[in-house]
Amino acid sequence: MVALARKTLRYEWRRFLPAILAVGFAGLLQLLQAALVLGIFGSASIYITGSTAQLWAGYPGSQSVSLGRPIDQDVAMRLRMDPAVSKVEPFDWVDGDWRGARGGGISVFVCGIDTAPDAMMFARVLSPALRERLKEPDAVIVDQADIGSLGVHVGDSARINGRLVRVVGVSHGLRALGGVNVLASLDTARTLDNDPDDEGRMIFYVAGLHNPSQAGAVARRLNGASTFGPYAVWTARDFARRSQMYWILDTGAGAGVLFLAGIVFLVGAVITSQTLVAAVVGSIREYATLNALGVGMGPLRRIVMEQAFWVGAIGLLGSVLLGLLLFALARSHDVPIALDPLAALACLALGMALAIVSGLAAMRSLRRADPASLLR
Repeated sequence: MVALARKTLRYEWRRFLPAILAVGFAGLLQLLQAALVLGIFGSASIYITGSTAQLWAGYPGSQSVSLGRPIDQDVAMRLRMDPAVSKVEPFDWVDGDWRGARGGGISVFVCGIDTAPDAMMFARVLSPALRERLKEPDAVIVDQADIGSLGVHVGDSARINGRLVRVVGVSHGLRALGGVNVLASLDTARTLDNDPDDEGRMIFYVAGLHNPSQAGAVARRLNGASTFGPYAVWTARDFARRSQMYWILDTGAGAGVLFLAGIVFLVGAVITSQTLVAAVVGSIREYATLNALGVGMGPLRRIVMEQAFWVGAIGLLGSVLLGLLLFALARSHDVPIALDPLAALACLALGMALAIVSGLAAMRSLRRADPASLLR
């Protein structure tokens, strides 16, 4: 019976082609949607994932990097006092208003970082040569994808919070969620901060460890001290997840994503089930003949479910191949996408579930496979 299901698909593929396309298109939409969600909201943690620090110290309750508040400089001393900590760096954050020669009125996030060659902040996305250029007074670096919206090129000047800066380079992978990231040295960032209350304070301190595997234990130990002002310490992994979950769940975006995923599944299930039903009805005389020859309804149902399985497998294979092409195209145009294996498997499992549900709906049409219908 299984061989019969495959042969039916092979020789009557035109009947099943719409169902294959429906499953493939639904699977492709799920993959693209997951990749875009993970890519867009993953950019909220680029400050963490793009750096090599194992610990982050900030104001208690900070949900993401963009929502940090100044903490006292004594926190850096507390971090350095721990024997497990190998180095500590400050990370400044300044909200700015960008005014370029060919565009302006853009909200930017100025990230003040250490310019040392072995600095941890943005070590994974910023080359040592570009970091060296930040040592120039009032020098900034922007992401390649933001050049058009900022209206500048390398070497051009612009104003942030009314102060003149110069673009000394561009990097990749720095796109921000809800604004534009601009990298600067700590000294330049301080000159761009118009809030006098923040003087002498930093938004975050990041720390590297002698043994990165001890990050969780060190973070718990450092959180036990309260004599250095209000602060909290997170591992880089926990803080990255915390930032992503804030934007996905607390902002309501996650509910919209789940709603859209449900709509895609529902529409795909309706189209696929109707197509499979039509395919079964089109072959109803063949099924009736098999029934007349002694094949029970159980084996006939297995044929339909086998067909549904292969419809799902072929459709999802096509969605994966087309998805790889679209992902490559998106990356070439700096579209923020990211898809981990677990999310990809979840999307493919949802697509297969769609095909199975459609097969169950199509089995109801086998009621017409009555041998008596052959006499009509």
